Amino acid sequence: MTTSTTTERAADQRVQVRRGPGGPLVAETEMPPLGHFVDGAFDTAGPASAPLVDPSDERQVALLPQADTTVLDRAVDAAAAAFTTWGATTPRERAELLLAIADRIDAEADLLGRLEALDTGKPPSVTADDVSSAADVFRFSAGAARSLTGLGTADYVADHTSLVLREPVGVVGVIVPWNYPLLMAAWKIAPILAVGDTAVVKPAELTPLSLLKRAELTADIVPAGVLNIVLGRGREVGAAMSSHPGVDLIALTGSVGSGRAVASAAAESLKRVHLELGGKAPVLVFEDADLEATAEGLRSASFWNSGQECGAATRVLVHEDVAERFVEHLVEQVRQIPVGTPDAGEDIEVGPLISRTHRERVLAFIDRAQQDGARVAVGGSALPGPGFFVEPTVLVDVQEGTEAAREEVFGPVITVETFADEDEAVRRANDVVYGLAASVWTRDAARSLDVPRRLDFGTVWVNSHLVLASELPWGGFKGSGYGRDLSIHALEDFSRTKHVQINHGR
Repeated sequence: MTTSTTTERAADQRVQVRRGPGGPLVAETEMPPLGHFVDGAFDTAGPASAPLVDPSDERQVALLPQADTTVLDRAVDAAAAAFTTWGATTPRERAELLLAIADRIDAEADLLGRLEALDTGKPPSVTADDVSSAADVFRFSAGAARSLTGLGTADYVADHTSLVLREPVGVVGVIVPWNYPLLMAAWKIAPILAVGDTAVVKPAELTPLSLLKRAELTADIVPAGVLNIVLGRGREVGAAMSSHPGVDLIALTGSVGSGRAVASAAAESLKRVHLELGGKAPVLVFEDADLEATAEGLRSASFWNSGQECGAATRVLVHEDVAERFVEHLVEQVRQIPVGTPDAGEDIEVGPLISRTHRERVLAFIDRAQQDGARVAVGGSALPGPGFFVEPTVLVDVQEGTEAAREEVFGPVITVETFADEDEAVRRANDVVYGLAASVWTRDAARSLDVPRRLDFGTVWVNSHLVLASELPWGGFKGSGYGRDLSIHALEDFSRTKHVQINHGR
């Protein structure tokens, strides 16, 4: 089956895209300045050549300029200059600023959510969570800034008192993905500012609006140069930032390929690298699991943000004795998922994919999976336009070792495999390049403690999936990168330790 055939077949599907009244989500007067934000001011000069497209209706929203090395140099210089003052502030001063940012985000939550929907096509439930979670990350980081400590003072060598200082790193370059433009920026910016670093941020070229607006809304709070935003494509601006000698640490949320490119470019200057990359989260459903509750849980955890989520519950491994019953429950849940545009109602669960190119990539994945023997239990097709919609899809009979079992889809697609025993389930779950997240579904107390320890993933849930909190670390192993977002560990990642030893012998 070819992609074009899959697309044509969509008209015969039962799922329909619900569409709202079609008016603008954001008034022209509510849009942010369309330019770079450097040293506390917007720079909208120069030709605008990068089109922004609303993925829910395919209309062009705006044209944006692209940074060149001159703009990037100005942003790095501004961040370096601001660091001399910002890096010397007290934790209390930084915490108060972060709390003010959180308050401003909450006050403008409706506008930021609508801008996020315009950028990405997300339904209201997702944008509301993104905005509230972004504010929460700033609040957590404010508290953590005031409690981040190092090793206590002591004499570890006779007549020599040692103390360990925790210091900011300096200028941090941040590359933000298109799937969570506001929230992933907050995950990086909040701990960076909390420890006294300054930042140069490159949002994804497809989704810069909410971050630009947040910069505008907080320009009176954040000192000039502490936070800078440069627009442009990853292969150009992101690559230049990764190798820039004035950037002390580079942080990326993105694909495994992007992570390799960033780490390679950063190696020349030996700068530190913080990577949160892709995932292929296995979901281990054992024979004693509550199958109905598991299927209901995956309805959200697999299709949140239209499956464009690195921790999504995308790969189900279910015990062969209960596989048929579980798939029946799962298909029943997936058939009920409402698909629509951001203005089509508060109950919409799945919106469009980010772009035409990405939709074609997801459809091609579904086609190749069928060529490898998988069967579409529900969904499997594009939905009639306008907009880049794909049906929520479940692929069953997926065979071990095939692309569908091993590679990230990043769309509204669940794959289902079967296993015979616990050892096989664990072995196959670990047999992927990724190591970001996984979940275990069982009513066996011993298994719920033992199996997570055997899974090679940075986060393992039991009887839930995709539940996050600002207090707890998020990050992966293996091809999913290194470094931790959220929690006190994020502040540690964006700071450094210095040992000072004083000879007081007399």
